[in-house]
Amino acid sequence: MIDLCTWKTPNGRKVSVMLEEVGLPYEVHPVDITKGEQFKLEFLSISPNNKIPAIVDRDGPEGKPYSLFESGAILMYLAEKTSKLMPREVRSRYEVIKWLMFQMGGVGPMFGQAHHFMRSASEKIPYAIERFHKETKRLYGVMEKRLGEREFLAGEYSIGDIATYPWVARYEWHSVSLEEFPNVKRWFDTISSRPAVQRGMEVPKV
Repeated sequence: MIDLCTWKTPNGRKVSVMLEEVGLPYEVHPVDITKGEQFKLEFLSISPNNKIPAIVDRDGPEGKPYSLFESGAILMYLAEKTSKLMPREVRSRYEVIKWLMFQMGGVGPMFGQAHHFMRSASEKIPYAIERFHKETKRLYGVMEKRLGEREFLAGEYSIGDIATYPWVARYEWHSVSLEEFPNVKRWFDTISSRPAVQRGMEVPKV
């Protein structure tokens, strides 16, 4: 059993989608970041950076409970635990890791900043809005080119796609039309049709 501490964000939904895809049983523990619940001591003992998501694998290595934070690390751990969605062969494995790092280092931070300055900032700062919107569209262009050559980011469906999809699912938040990026739209629609993805995107149900 996996204990999943999460909230309704792209990073949180990466892990619920992954858990649904690999079929591991899990129990959801909502952490309402709008109320500061991520700063509670019991959560900090699992996630010292006070960020969701975090998990506790009750049947971790050597049969002992094991906690993890950082969504990318969690995806890799669950892939290795189940031998699913990340190949063992070196070249194929690093194709997946490359695109996972692309999401962790680019898509997440840049899309997140676009969301903040377009939707949440108390003051509209044109420079910041333009900067992060431009970088967001550049990253869509990288995905567009790649997905014109492959069905999925690493070739086969993988944790690279699972990491990126929940951020692209908020394309309206960062003022991007998927019609501008037909290969991304094809990829997005394909993943959206997966039942496990549909279930995972509804977590947590609060």
